Amino acid sequence: MDTKLTAEGISKSYGTTKILDSVSIELRDRELVSLLGVSGAGKTTLFNVISGLMEPDCGHVFLKGQEITGNAGHIAYMLQKDLLLPYRTVVDNTALPLILHGVPKKEAREQASAHFAEFGLDGTQKKWPAQLSGGMRQRAALLRTYLSSEGVALLDEPFSALDTITKDAMHTWYLNVMQKIELSTLFITHDIDEAILLSDRIYILAGKPGKIIAELPVNVPKPRTREFTLTDEFLQYKRKIISLLRL
Repeated sequence: MDTKLTAEGISKSYGTTKILDSVSIELRDRELVSLLGVSGAGKTTLFNVISGLMEPDCGHVFLKGQEITGNAGHIAYMLQKDLLLPYRTVVDNTALPLILHGVPKKEAREQASAHFAEFGLDGTQKKWPAQLSGGMRQRAALLRTYLSSEGVALLDEPFSALDTITKDAMHTWYLNVMQKIELSTLFITHDIDEAILLSDRIYILAGKPGKIIAELPVNVPKPRTREFTLTDEFLQYKRKIISLLRL
């Protein structure tokens, strides 16, 4: 399986406080890999470095073999909040990355609209964000993220604000869309159950400064339903993660 994204030896400090200490991770083609850890371990700082929004003190970031350290705009980055602009229609929100990259507005709308069906958004093009449910807003935000990506997306707790039923539906939907559009995803979560349900592999980031203390493959076929959370296999994964995090 081809490697899409590599972060090697990333260290970062704020003043005299070291946040990350020589963190190395990789993301392969069409994988969903979770970065799991307690608050303050440096997960968001690592995403800021990988996305190019922040320079590391040392280390390198490679996308498809090309170094992109400190260069923003190559990797799509979606935060916990959908951040849809309330004064733009749904199609204009999703087309925004294309417009910012110089695509004429009409063409950008057409390119974005071409993906509305597979993202479950058909018929919402002319609606305002306030007219959408939480799940639909997240789908629109994910489409916008995809249109700004080069096949790699960083998602920082994108489903945490959703209720359990909507979250389960979004999990299944997102995994299906990932395969259709050949997207690779690096995913921050505090939710151990979510990480086990979604991930091909899980990196455990812990300590102060944050270090990768374990890499855990999840060797269970997808999709994994909520029924899987009741099995002994699931509980074995969960116990191992809890012991690593010392919760």
